[in-house]
Amino acid sequence: MEVDFLLIGQGLAGTVLSYRLIESGHSVMVIDQPQENKSSRVAAGLYNPLTGRKMVKTWNADLLFPEIEPLYGDMETALGIKFLYRKPIYRPFLSIEEQNEWMGNSGDVKFKPYLKEIHTKSLFSEVVNEYGGVMLAQSGYLDINPLLDGYAKFLKSKDSLREEAYDESHLEIGNGKIIYKDIHASAVVYCNGLGAMESSFFKSLPFAPVKGEILDLEQDFHPKEIINRGVFRIALENGLVRVGSTYSWHDLDLGPTERAKNELYERLDNLMKIQSKRLIVHKAGIRPATKDRRPMLGKHPEHDCVYIFNGFGAKGVSLVPYYSKMMMDLLINKNQPNKDVNISRFFKYI
Repeated sequence: MEVDFLLIGQGLAGTVLSYRLIESGHSVMVIDQPQENKSSRVAAGLYNPLTGRKMVKTWNADLLFPEIEPLYGDMETALGIKFLYRKPIYRPFLSIEEQNEWMGNSGDVKFKPYLKEIHTKSLFSEVVNEYGGVMLAQSGYLDINPLLDGYAKFLKSKDSLREEAYDESHLEIGNGKIIYKDIHASAVVYCNGLGAMESSFFKSLPFAPVKGEILDLEQDFHPKEIINRGVFRIALENGLVRVGSTYSWHDLDLGPTERAKNELYERLDNLMKIQSKRLIVHKAGIRPATKDRRPMLGKHPEHDCVYIFNGFGAKGVSLVPYYSKMMMDLLINKNQPNKDVNISRFFKYI
């Protein structure tokens, strides 16, 4: 079988990159084991332009955010599935000083595209927000599992997906081509998250895996907005409430933990005046983050046909749409990715 590109992994990175390649008229084969997509399938899918305790702009927000909703919106139309939920994010203020600071920021041109409204009084009686809060624009969440499942069906309809384990020992490289079993392609792209750590080509890259846990709860109060301060709280379409997320660089076992559950409960209780809740689902996954918290895009320094599109960590929903265009430009036009995400910054490890 002849295809243009062989992609390893159909998590969010492999899904979006292969979609862009197909839309540009190229043929792909994706090899994937659905049960191994732990990071993408457990991710809450939040995209948020202002993050952290100090509410700073997400890294490269002005580049990233114009790509997010158009790309996922196009994919919704193509697949006939709903998975993109455009929702404002409400961030309560913790002090009058913070309220004053954001009243000033509301006139700052660098924040203006991401600010919907500043509230100086309590907006929700159910939320601890006596100083009001900021309502963010260009935000929401992606329901990733329907996207991955729907896209897998799309790939199968084109005979472009094999649900099997990838065995690198079957990969042959030569004459500007790769051969994997019966598949002939111009290049192979590792989009398989932490699975790339097991590759002989990329095992030395400085991944820094981060475990994350989220909860789906039954709890009263279902606003259309996402509430986010110390913990995010999303009222889902199925009537449940999603709460997350934790970050652990040490406890990297695959299962949910009582410690993380209690941590999320404590943060939620600090945010909400409603204390009653019932746990329905507790999920954990390990994110393919990197030591410098930047994605890894690029070509292997010694093998012209071997590439990686990986390392998106906790912000894959925000990062993948923009950087998939950059990755496609490399694969098709041989234009190198920007230095801050190019794997050339890590060649000393390979």
